[in-house]
Amino acid sequence: MTITTQTREEFLVLFIEGRIDTITTPELQSTVLKSFQKCNNIELDFGRVDYISSAGLRMLVIGTKTAKGKSGVFHLSNVGDQVMGILKMTGLISIISVI
Repeated sequence: MTITTQTREEFLVLFIEGRIDTITTPELQSTVLKSFQKCNNIELDFGRVDYISSAGLRMLVIGTKTAKGKSGVFHLSNVGDQVMGILKMTGLISIISVI
C-alpha cells in the first residue's frame, strides 16, 4: 500500500493505493491520525483501493470518530464497487461519509 497526500481547499487528501488489510492498516491509521494533527478535514481517495478488511473498516470508524471530536470532516471519495459493497454489507455506509 502506498499513501500520498495533497492539500485541496480545506481538506488534506490522502490518496491510497493497494489493499487495506491487517498488515497495512496500522500504517494507514497512523497516517490518518497524524493528518488530523495538521488539518481537521480529511479525505481518503479510494480510487485505487480494491479491498478492505475488518481492520481497515475499524480504522474508518476511528477516523470518523476523530473527525467528530474535532468538529471536522472525514470522508471517502472514488470508492469502487467492491469496497462499496463491503461498506453496504457491514452497514458502515450509514456512518461513514462517502462522496
